[in-house]
Amino acid sequence: MADPHTAFILIDVQEAMFSYPGLKLYDEEGVMERIVSLLDRARRSGTRVIYIQHTEDEEYTKGTPTWQISSKVTPLPGEKVIEKPTWDAFHLTGLQEELQRQGISHLIIAGMQSEFCLDSTCRRAFSLGYSTILVEDAHSTFDNGRLSGKEIVRHHNGILGGRFVTLKPASEVIF
Repeated sequence: MADPHTAFILIDVQEAMFSYPGLKLYDEEGVMERIVSLLDRARRSGTRVIYIQHTEDEEYTKGTPTWQISSKVTPLPGEKVIEKPTWDAFHLTGLQEELQRQGISHLIIAGMQSEFCLDSTCRRAFSLGYSTILVEDAHSTFDNGRLSGKEIVRHHNGILGGRFVTLKPASEVIF
């Protein structure tokens, strides 16, 4: 039985992340397999699932194919989708109100991109008083010209873990 105060938050697992010409997320296949497994486990346990969907011009224009949530993790009826216009899933969205309405105090977070939306959302969740697990092997990003995606993921696990979030590998997350 799921903890009624926990929600699984999937951030920006959208088609755009998998469609940049010549770019590939760090450990793309592995990360997506772990996200799919986490989603399945969350659903089977009855844990609430909330999708965060980046919405802005270009690749994330509402209604375009790249804006769509990845077909590998399509929301089911009843699963909440919250659009966001910035990196922070709480800023200018109804996420905080939705979590309060559902009595959620514990977040389990996975998704894209480590140094942008995941970082901003994890820090904001901490500031708002949420107990948060960042699934350390279920988020990713692209190489940026200075650091590889692997280095960025490792760096963000290091700076967020133990301060703003609890880090857990997907295999140890219990719903």
